[in-house]
Amino acid sequence: MKDNPLRNVPSVNDILDAPSVQALAAWHAHDTILTAIRAELEELRKRLSCGETRDGQSDPLAIAARVAARLEHQGQAKLRTVINATGIILHTNLGRSPLAEEAAKAAYEAGRGYLNLELDLDSGKRSSRQLAIREWVCQLTGAESATAVNNNAAATVIVLRTVAKGKEVVISRGQLIEIGGSFRIPDIMSVSGAILREIGTTNITRLSDYERAIGPNTGALLQVHSSNYRISGFTRSVPLAELTALGKKYGLPVIDDIGSGALVDFARFGFRGEPMARASIAAGADLVLFSGDKLLGGPQAGIIAGRKEWIQKIEKDPLMRAFRLDKMTLAALEATLRLYLHEERALREVPVLRLLSMPLEELHQRAERLAEQLRSLAGLASVTTVEDVAYVGGGSLPDQSMKSWVVEIEANSFSDAELARRLRLGNPAVMARLRGGKLVLDVRTIFAHQEELLIEAMRNALGPKD
Repeated sequence: MKDNPLRNVPSVNDILDAPSVQALAAWHAHDTILTAIRAELEELRKRLSCGETRDGQSDPLAIAARVAARLEHQGQAKLRTVINATGIILHTNLGRSPLAEEAAKAAYEAGRGYLNLELDLDSGKRSSRQLAIREWVCQLTGAESATAVNNNAAATVIVLRTVAKGKEVVISRGQLIEIGGSFRIPDIMSVSGAILREIGTTNITRLSDYERAIGPNTGALLQVHSSNYRISGFTRSVPLAELTALGKKYGLPVIDDIGSGALVDFARFGFRGEPMARASIAAGADLVLFSGDKLLGGPQAGIIAGRKEWIQKIEKDPLMRAFRLDKMTLAALEATLRLYLHEERALREVPVLRLLSMPLEELHQRAERLAEQLRSLAGLASVTTVEDVAYVGGGSLPDQSMKSWVVEIEANSFSDAELARRLRLGNPAVMARLRGGKLVLDVRTIFAHQEELLIEAMRNALGPKD
């Protein structure tokens, strides 16, 4: 009579007695370990029932090792470090702006201890958390006052709600945009309680269109930066200075949502058409809205700068508590803003600015150095360097690219897609591009200190997998 292979499957207690499993108790709850053991034994029984040979699979020590590996895999953090080799600087799926060291340290210190989040150290009395950023935003933009919420969508909602709830907000049809995450201006307007009054056509809006739309129920005039799309050809829009003059004529506030939040002139990097917060304030906008985590290069935030009377009303809105920034984000945002007080320092230390300004020759040298190291690895059929283009990303400067250098790779034994998959699942994970059967690594978005880690990640990806 043929032996039943299931008779040799160890019991749960046999596995629990294994030294490697007992060591797991320091890191995992007993019930978690039991669940992993039972799952591993159930899988073993299924394989044996299907006719697989034991080949040591039923040995308690071997099962214990698989239980430990299972728990290690299950216990991995869901958010992990990723080496961005895509050439997209503000990669939304990878968290947009990397923080400056100063900002990251500020967030760390805020998180690990106490700080005067809502306390005036001079008087010992309660204060506003917005004081942490107000002075710096005002210095950098020329605004009378400023406040911050958790993203620019929240900034748009609370500003429209405060300024024009139940009233009409006049906006050009060409600015009724939708960007990532289903952010649609008409929907945001509806959520805020304001009433959309669209004017003009998709490509042409004149000042007279705004003026004809103004009536007794008009609450504000709104301008929205087109962000990640462009209208070209026969097109016309109203300059902000003319719009603010019209607002003053009729006693209406003008809101300028500039999107990405540039605090320096990006023309120095070869990019044109990106509005600056200071220019909007100078043009007379009553409220200017922009992101903290895009071109500004800080943490996710929505910054509102403008007239003191409006900022005070916004901060009294009940939604402010729901939208407010936590202590770590505030600390990181303040540190980022303070870097901009010395523009040259910001260009050196804010990663997004540093990546944008990196000279092409330096990128070429780094690509050649990286390629040389990759050629020493077994398992690669070809490694070449090519001049290419990179992008800002993150809904900013969508139609403008910059030159970069990339390393193109082909593996011996598997496809480009399989190599990309292995790199994504490594530690650290690596995100690359695929093109023409090759894996592409853009050095513009790979930090210099990550190059050795990238080589090791590639070595592991080329090795055998279970």
